[in-house]
Amino acid sequence: MKRTRNWIIAVLVILLVAVGGYFGYHRYQQSTTSTTTTSAKVRSDSAVKKDINSRLVTTEQKKQASTTKTLTAAKQSNQYTVNNVYTKVNPYGTSPLSAKVIFKTASAAKVSYTVVGKSNKTSISNSVKTYSTSHDLTVLGLYAGTTNTVKLKVTYKSGKVVHRTLHLKTAKLPSSLSKLKVNVETANKSKMVLGSGNSKLTFMVRTTISGKNKSKNYTFGLDADGKIRWYTTKPTSHIFKQLSNGHLLIWTKSKASHSYFDELVEMDYTGKVYKTYKFNHKAWGKAKGSKKQNHNQIHHDVTELPNGDLIATVSDGGRVYVEDTMIVISHKTGKITKVINMKNILPAKFYTTYNATKSNKYMGKKDWFHQNSVYYDPSDKSLIISSRNQNLVMKIDYKTEKIKWILSSKSASAWPKAYRKYLLTAKGKISWPGGQHAAIVDPTTLANKNSLNLLIFNNNVAVGKTKSALQKSSGNYSEGVEYHINEKNMTISQVGSYGKSLGKGNFANIIGSNRYLSKSNRLLDFGWLNGGKTANVIEYDSKTNQQVFNVELSNLGDSGYVYRAERFSLYPTSRTYGTDE
Repeated sequence: MKRTRNWIIAVLVILLVAVGGYFGYHRYQQSTTSTTTTSAKVRSDSAVKKDINSRLVTTEQKKQASTTKTLTAAKQSNQYTVNNVYTKVNPYGTSPLSAKVIFKTASAAKVSYTVVGKSNKTSISNSVKTYSTSHDLTVLGLYAGTTNTVKLKVTYKSGKVVHRTLHLKTAKLPSSLSKLKVNVETANKSKMVLGSGNSKLTFMVRTTISGKNKSKNYTFGLDADGKIRWYTTKPTSHIFKQLSNGHLLIWTKSKASHSYFDELVEMDYTGKVYKTYKFNHKAWGKAKGSKKQNHNQIHHDVTELPNGDLIATVSDGGRVYVEDTMIVISHKTGKITKVINMKNILPAKFYTTYNATKSNKYMGKKDWFHQNSVYYDPSDKSLIISSRNQNLVMKIDYKTEKIKWILSSKSASAWPKAYRKYLLTAKGKISWPGGQHAAIVDPTTLANKNSLNLLIFNNNVAVGKTKSALQKSSGNYSEGVEYHINEKNMTISQVGSYGKSLGKGNFANIIGSNRYLSKSNRLLDFGWLNGGKTANVIEYDSKTNQQVFNVELSNLGDSGYVYRAERFSLYPTSRTYGTDE
């Protein structure tokens, strides 16, 4: 009797496993020709959505309600005039080098204003081009720990001009920023891309991971002199983007004391919050035998899609793999509308037999892909993806997830035959990507049919088995590289690079970025030097390969590396896709 009962239980277990496997992974079998039994490692979209559970919350807006009410009352009041201006420094409590200036004029006027700088090209100006009797100014780019001079110019329709000078006092920098050592080695201000009114700062995006002390690694913006002219006291990790409406998108904590990050916040440079996307802070699937979990759902990148939705790099929440999945988040509901799992797209052997890297950071899970960027190409509605641990950059159709091309440092023989038609063929000598980061497109080439220029920060570290050329150069230098890709002929050629001449002193084993600033200028972030003790950010002229800005940062604090460097305007008027990515 006992033997019969055990036999029945065994049969039931087998049936349950078979049924669950079929329904849980049927999508995988449909989307790839692979018949390997390891397909059971791919989680269902519904499981990913449930674990991450993104949604919109209004907690931050409610906290700021009283401030919003005060500022609204000041705008409506008739007591604030050009001779009696309302001012409020750090209005929302998280942007200490910002201020609101409010007043009314008897007749319509337009206003321009300047935060007076300490040297040439460091005065930051802005202007309101429309005439009005009600003036609500956002003043940005103040210096810390001093009384700033702000000059107003009020121009009436009649032609009358009135000048006023304000004095705005700011608090000292917090210790985590005042301890930073910032050394500007080069600043050719006439050739730097500083924007209208010198309003573009170089933002140092931090790589805070978790922990109470690490929450103080604030993201900040430097002027051409290396002076901090903006920072936020909201903890930020990895994600610091400028959206199409000029707002910022940051990855932060619902409480600064938390050891984990769980919110994507849309805010402006004064710290005013417009939208908050909340996420479960636990990745529910712990690695087998591990008592710990990786608490950060979003890890490396978020990009805004043309319709305002967000696409983010995440982990699938399972017990085995990390950092190989993307989710699309509705900007209207905060819910996940699409899941893209790279295990559904690439060969199964890439993730089932992966052993090139190991890290305690992931609590025993396999970091086979390590996606560190996602870029949307609007010209053909595709995604360009960078995978550090596969030494590859690839393009896939956003809707169908079909591969368009692959830039790979593996030999062709390492790829199954079905994939080899997607491999780009090099024309001439190129730097093969090794542990690369931050793949984006030169925005001036987006209008070209089947042709684009691709920018990456090539860390130049061979992860696993790669082409011999990469193996030989690995670890000797890092560089910003620009390629030209002919998508019709499936060829790639190199059109520019910078960093090799700097040698091992600028070899960054991890992190970094290469940003487009203008037709000639690029911004490179060697963000992890000397074992993470220093960082070096360089703006150079790609036509002459001459540096026009070079700043070194040290005494960065625990895990305070410069993950990426961005050049954003404090007063963005329009956004060219790719420029502010």
